[in-house]
Amino acid sequence: MPVKLTLDSPLVVTANQTSALNLEFDLSHPAFIVGHVPPARGGLTMWAVNFNPCLRHRRIFDITGLILRHHYGTATGVSTDNSSLMFDKDYPAYPPTNPETAISTTQSLTVKADATNGTLYYDMDGKNTATLKDFSSLASTIGGKFIRVAARYRVDGSIVAARLWASSSFNNVWISPEGHVLHVNAATNTIVVENELGIGVPLSVDANTLFYFRTPSNAQTDSNSIAQGTGFLSNLERGFKVHASVVDPLASPFVAQSIDIEIARYDGTIAAASTSNFTYTRNFRNAKDDYTATLPYISSTTANGNDPQSGGAITGFKWWNFAFPTVVDSGTNAVGDFATATGGAVSFVCAASTTQMRAAGETYAKWNDANAPGAWAAPWTVLTPTKVPLGTVAAGYSNGSPNGTFTMTMACSDGAQSNAITVTLNTKPGSAPLIYQVDFTSGVFTVSPVDVSTPAGQSTLSTNLVANTPVLANGIPQADGTIKDYVLFYYTGAAPAAASALN
Repeated sequence: MPVKLTLDSPLVVTANQTSALNLEFDLSHPAFIVGHVPPARGGLTMWAVNFNPCLRHRRIFDITGLILRHHYGTATGVSTDNSSLMFDKDYPAYPPTNPETAISTTQSLTVKADATNGTLYYDMDGKNTATLKDFSSLASTIGGKFIRVAARYRVDGSIVAARLWASSSFNNVWISPEGHVLHVNAATNTIVVENELGIGVPLSVDANTLFYFRTPSNAQTDSNSIAQGTGFLSNLERGFKVHASVVDPLASPFVAQSIDIEIARYDGTIAAASTSNFTYTRNFRNAKDDYTATLPYISSTTANGNDPQSGGAITGFKWWNFAFPTVVDSGTNAVGDFATATGGAVSFVCAASTTQMRAAGETYAKWNDANAPGAWAAPWTVLTPTKVPLGTVAAGYSNGSPNGTFTMTMACSDGAQSNAITVTLNTKPGSAPLIYQVDFTSGVFTVSPVDVSTPAGQSTLSTNLVANTPVLANGIPQADGTIKDYVLFYYTGAAPAAASALN
């Protein structure tokens, strides 16, 4: 049966040659797999797979920039020229066992040694390390051993080992917490990293712990550590994505042998944005994990991917609004535009207090850029919606192009209302916010989506989004004091009993 596919960008093919096409399946889509129990089949369950709503084409401009998950397998041998190691993929048993055991497969992979920068090799049984530029020293001993490989793509699609672990026990190579950093304690030189079950694993960092920053597109940087010892912990924050290796899988607590930083994630409220840098402030439930970090922008000459629409190469900082990843602001004016877009704030002013809303965002930082030697810098930022306090409509919805508008206030502690803030709703098809009308009548809740990009949706808003209507907005505060809405709930029928019911 034919499967419809809309290409993210034109695919140019050459006659008699193979062209690569990357397709993704959204396995979480509710229409992907549907079960049926038709009577004619005697109650036998039949499964229907609908690829149309969940199959998409995702263009990858450069596979060498991809960060690969670690490979696990059983080594089967070394090539005759000692340049390559062959292995069959292994997977851990599920549910997990103690010690961890492997499920073997017949899927064979080949990984090459880094002949230029060297592959860092860890012998987990002998507790030895070595830098290998070929696999000649392993040819007679590696067969049958379990391995773990941190690899990267070459342009030709082959994979090269940046780091390689080997042991006669699968448990020894598997125990390597991979996940987000949950806590950093520089006073005790420990970090907590979640494992594949989402459980926090404490790791001690000592003077020998090596830190790496995964940069597959730059083989030399990817192969060499960026720091060693406990002093680097001040550069590590909760939310970073790491893959650690331990010195001894049987020790308690674990001591980190190496820590691969795969994603250096900073996020939070944005402030003090200038043409040189900006500041993130992030607060967690555990105040000990809070941080305030000032990030410079990467150099204007640093390569930074490709424009998703034109395909043209980008250098320097870029940014976009959440849910619009193809509308990227890059080039000469990007930094100035970003500073302008995040430089303001929206303030709900009451007699006794002021509630201020600022722009928020997220960045995956880059290490050791020309603008920030030995530090983190921002290659990009995506602006994310900020939750606005529950309020009421002051002036009802007024349609317009490209934006419809209404104003809202929030309740003050003395029972009065704050000043009115303008909320804009983009009416352009494909760019409209998600809007939901929530009606509570006779004990029944009814939730109805409203499409403000259509005349019918605009009419519904004009009728129902009127003065004194309870409203909950999520949007990006703009420099002009307005809120660019992304998700909006407004409530009709009986008024909600408490604000907590709406959160």
